[in-house]
Amino acid sequence: MAKIETPQPVRGTQSLLGEEADRFHAVIAAFDATRRLFCFKRVEVPVIESTAVFARTIGETTDVVSKEMYSFEDRSGDSITLRPELTAGIARAFLSEGWQQHAPLKVATWGASFRYERPQKGRFRQFHQLDAEIIGAAEPQADVEILSFGAQLLAELGISDGVTLKLNTLGDTESRDAWRAQLIEHFSGQDISPESRERLAKNPLRLLDSKDPRDQAAVTGAPVMRLSTEAEDFFGKVCAGLDAAGVTYELDPHLVRGLDYYRHTAFEFVTDWLGSQGAVIAGGRYDGLIESLGGPHTPAIGWAAGIERLAMMIDAPEPESPDVVLVPMGEAGEAAAIRLLAELRGKGLSVDMGLRGNMKKRMARADAAGAHFAVIVGDSEVEDAAAQVKNLQTGEQSAVPFASLAEALRR
Repeated sequence: MAKIETPQPVRGTQSLLGEEADRFHAVIAAFDATRRLFCFKRVEVPVIESTAVFARTIGETTDVVSKEMYSFEDRSGDSITLRPELTAGIARAFLSEGWQQHAPLKVATWGASFRYERPQKGRFRQFHQLDAEIIGAAEPQADVEILSFGAQLLAELGISDGVTLKLNTLGDTESRDAWRAQLIEHFSGQDISPESRERLAKNPLRLLDSKDPRDQAAVTGAPVMRLSTEAEDFFGKVCAGLDAAGVTYELDPHLVRGLDYYRHTAFEFVTDWLGSQGAVIAGGRYDGLIESLGGPHTPAIGWAAGIERLAMMIDAPEPESPDVVLVPMGEAGEAAAIRLLAELRGKGLSVDMGLRGNMKKRMARADAAGAHFAVIVGDSEVEDAAAQVKNLQTGEQSAVPFASLAEALRR
């Protein structure tokens, strides 16, 4: 008989167990706790969307759409895409599910996203993001709220000291359009990479954060945005709000978002804890995104954060341990232990049961699991209707009637 090869994971995916899984869910727990503090509603959106949702919102000229999306035709011939990020699906739902009636809408979610890119430290082809959005609020206070949410999350995770908030403004339509024209004129006369030359007319702002040495040299001397009076006033209120909220930041005039629907505030929470400096939370105000999906003008702002990257930065949480481990011996003991197992769990105790080995081995496993108590149930205990309860911290042991076992273990 031919040997069956063991299936291997798809490149760029991972399976988690123990501490790694605990770190992952510690990030989610901190996010959910912060969401409740800031009164953001929990929301869920599909993992698959029509490809057009991402082509319109992320931009057909971006690398994500042109090179990285997992897209396919379903049996009906429709083009479907595994979501590469969460904001577009939330924006689509805002329109198609009638959520406009709830605006301004504060929502938060987390889940898997997919991009075909080279796997590297903290980056995977199936990765997971936290996402927070405020849709339908044009006020600068919404920007302060979303940024404060990000800062509070990092504080909840205990990593604030290792992260810096970089902040910039992309101005209003008037400021941005004038700046865009100036950038095209500036870069047209520079020696820039072929890739940047291709995107110059459609997406000149992306050259400002290009990693290509030729582009970085060309950025020197690039024109700086001149804000309109209205845009300057808006950004001033955002900065004043952050100061009042105690959120520290650094201004970064080269921090940009290339897509045309981004306006005003752009930001990244960056760290060098993971090697070269990289963003752990990134976002901005996208006042034109809903319009790109055919909806009315709807101001909005939000951010996304990589769960895997945040999980690498936090301290390992305390491992979960059972309150009680049942140690049955003999057929009568095992039958009684199954009944006790259900009863104790029904009373809110976390209970496991030793399934194999002699008494010594089962007790050793209970101790290694970090249990508070071991409950021994053998033939004699069944006859007496009383279990032997051993406190694994103190070593004390006593007989406790089955009828009062849950109450005694709770004490």
